Amino acid sequence: MIEHSTVEVNGARLHLARVGRGRALLLLHGWPEFWLTWKPVMMRLANRFELIAPDLRGFGDSDKPTGTFGPPEQAADMVALIESLGVGPVGIVAHDVGATVTQALARRSPNLIAGLFFFNFMYPGIGSRFTAPDHVQNVWHMFFNQTELAPKLIGATPDSVRLYITYFLKHWAYRQDAFDDEALDAFVTNFQLPGNLEGGLQHYRAVAEQRKTEMSQDAPTPEPIHLPTCVRWADHDPTFAPDWSDRLSEFFPDLDFALLPGVGHFPHREDPDRAAHEIASFFSRLEQKGWGA
Repeated sequence: MIEHSTVEVNGARLHLARVGRGRALLLLHGWPEFWLTWKPVMMRLANRFELIAPDLRGFGDSDKPTGTFGPPEQAADMVALIESLGVGPVGIVAHDVGATVTQALARRSPNLIAGLFFFNFMYPGIGSRFTAPDHVQNVWHMFFNQTELAPKLIGATPDSVRLYITYFLKHWAYRQDAFDDEALDAFVTNFQLPGNLEGGLQHYRAVAEQRKTEMSQDAPTPEPIHLPTCVRWADHDPTFAPDWSDRLSEFFPDLDFALLPGVGHFPHREDPDRAAHEIASFFSRLEQKGWGA
């Protein structure tokens, strides 16, 4: 059922996976992921929405960036993609890296967006808590991934890529059946393709200064994002503690928030039935209210 295509935006080719009919939802993945991470949710929502899952530039089958390429540049790609496909205003479902890109996109082009749906994610209200000593052990990768050594060590052999990628997919998931052997093979194979390992790590280098600013004690507060926003925060994500959701309403005033029980960092893989239900419920309510009106 899923159709694959390539769209040229801003001089680069982005790979898309697309299925369904109805209002368009743009699904933006995290790391170490690519479009396939959304497949369970896409299959459950295809009778209600048109699901569009791109590989962000640097990931999957999309072109790889040259030089620094972070959230502002990824957001510019998404603006061009939405306009090229003629699907705006879209609903956006985002996670991890995709959620950081989405915040840049929402501040840049809110007119292209009907509403935002996030799973647990990095936002400015987390602040210095992210680098607290008892938490750094869960996010050491973001510092290691910035180094020139990272792609050389991780990519030294096919087995080293498998060890590294599989570690995070399994360690961050609360439900250990979220990624079966077939899924793990697909994710690892993807990151073994030329340029994909380096392309994914590029995000961490590009976002380093932004993270330093957000985590400082005197960090400036960005303008709130006033789009309708739904957040479902996993209660067993080792990278994002549930109590870090306490400041969401400062940054997303039009907020629908709830904890998502029994899942870790990948709610869309760990409990796709519940994830799809929450996504559909939120965007169905927006449809009733006029979808972007």
